[in-house]
Amino acid sequence: MAETVSPHSALIYVMVTMSAVDRTMTDAELGKIGSIVKTLPAFKGFDEEELVHEAEACGRLLSDEDGLEKVLELIARSLPKNRYDTAYALAVEVAAADLSVGQEELRLLQILRDHLDLDKLTVAAIERGARARYATL
Repeated sequence: MAETVSPHSALIYVMVTMSAVDRTMTDAELGKIGSIVKTLPAFKGFDEEELVHEAEACGRLLSDEDGLEKVLELIARSLPKNRYDTAYALAVEVAAADLSVGQEELRLLQILRDHLDLDKLTVAAIERGARARYATL
C-alpha cells in the first residue's frame, strides 16, 4: 500500500468512499463529486482527467481486506491536519447529494470524524451548513 497519496487524491478517496459505502453510487453522488472537483479551490491544479483513475484506485483499495481502515489511514497520512475539516465537509456533501442519508453513510461519517479527531463544534457547523444547503421548501 502506498504510504501517502496527494492531498487531492486523499480528498477524492473521501468522496468515493462516502459514495460507495452503501454499495450504490448514485448519479447524484457521482455528479456532486465531479462538480466539487471542477469548482472548489481545494482542487486547484488537479487534472480532472485523473478523477476516474483516482476513483478506481480507491475502489481497489476498498476491496482489500480491511480496505476501509486502509483508506482512512491513507487519508489521514496524506492530508495536512488543517484540511481534515475539508475532508469531512466533502464527505457530508456527497452523502447529502441525493437528499437521502442512510445508516451506512451516517456510520461512515461517524467513523471519519473519529478517525480524523474532529471537534464537535466543527462537525456540527459542517453538518448544519449542509442541512441548510439541501433543505427543500
